[in-house]
Amino acid sequence: MTKLRHRRHDCAPGCSVEATLSLIGGKWKGVILHHLAAGTLRFNELRRRLPDVTQRMLTSQLRELEEDGLVHRQVHAQVPPKVEYSLTPRGVTLQPVIDALRVWGDTNFDFSRNAWRDADDAASPTA
Repeated sequence: MTKLRHRRHDCAPGCSVEATLSLIGGKWKGVILHHLAAGTLRFNELRRRLPDVTQRMLTSQLRELEEDGLVHRQVHAQVPPKVEYSLTPRGVTLQPVIDALRVWGDTNFDFSRNAWRDADDAASPTA
């Protein structure tokens, strides 16, 4: 089993939620996991899918996800170097969590206006 780079959490209320969020928290990790769920991607393919992330930040987030055992980094010995990223079996187990975040966002955020939907609209079954 991969050793997590995060500290162990005590068993205080909410510790499982805190532990999970420490792994996928931040602006980009969930989005990276979402894109890798569709399959293996090279670094520049991820960059194209995340145009607002800097190269440095993407590299940092991928390294952290790799250290936490959620993402696998495969380096192919060729010139120029070819590096591919994919979800590990452990990373795949987060897919229902990432899917739930997507569904919640689709329900509660109006992307055409870049604004939160009215609570009454979001709660209605036809929204």
